[in-house]
Amino acid sequence: METGEGAVRLRPPRNAPARRAVGWWRARCLLVAAAPVAVLVVLGALVAPARTWLTASAAVLAALGLLTAVLLPLWWFRAHRWEVTEDAVYVRTGIFQREWRIAPMSRIQTVDTVRGPLEQLFGLATVTVTTASAKGAVRIEGLDHETAADLVERLTRITQATPGDAT
Repeated sequence: METGEGAVRLRPPRNAPARRAVGWWRARCLLVAAAPVAVLVVLGALVAPARTWLTASAAVLAALGLLTAVLLPLWWFRAHRWEVTEDAVYVRTGIFQREWRIAPMSRIQTVDTVRGPLEQLFGLATVTVTTASAKGAVRIEGLDHETAADLVERLTRITQATPGDAT
């Protein structure tokens, strides 16, 4: 974040998720695809008249799931960026439709860390920064769990030292 003559200008966020986030996103894609594929395979085994269509559908869905798991996480890794300054937390996400989420330090209400089972397996964490925004919390996904802990500590220090916004 750069300031000059009363204006605040954001530069692109510098920090990328941990490289391991690609594997985490891949595993999530594969799990999402595996559930309907498993249902189709079981139904194909149980319903003989529809076996061909069900197993063909399962194969197509499995191929699409595999392709998605290979390509999308690489794309997401290139698109996801985050940064924390003394003034704000900001995150850029999105591939086709880029979204910038900015949380001024004076508006931050809570900072949380989430580590689901899959994130724990990959040594990752998600930091959630909550403000009073109707748009919802700012989420920084795919962080190394130690980086996430340091970030939460830093945000806590900065927000405690930042006067609240009176608006």
